[in-house]
Amino acid sequence: MAVLYGDPAKEGPFSMRLRLPADYRIPAHSHPVPEIVTILSGTFRLGAGSEADKEKTQALPAGSFFAVQPGSPHFVYIDEVTIVQINSNGPWGINYVNPSEDPRRQ
Repeated sequence: MAVLYGDPAKEGPFSMRLRLPADYRIPAHSHPVPEIVTILSGTFRLGAGSEADKEKTQALPAGSFFAVQPGSPHFVYIDEVTIVQINSNGPWGINYVNPSEDPRRQ
């Protein structure tokens, strides 16, 4: 992850880029602020809901854009190395639907 502008932990606008490795998964989660995402390279598989299911994702190729409203649970599957840019207003955070899937607690 690289922060390009601002500070996601503080009040105000920010922009960050994430390089997600192949065969990566982000369990069902939500954010306290809107998440505005642009896929810069690779394919981002996005699903909506509280239960992650790869079969229920939509493949978004490079150049795609989407926005998720605060508190809306969603999940991600990555098949190939993928780079995304996230823009929003802080403070940003991530809240896992199932706390046992939170990698910060493992």
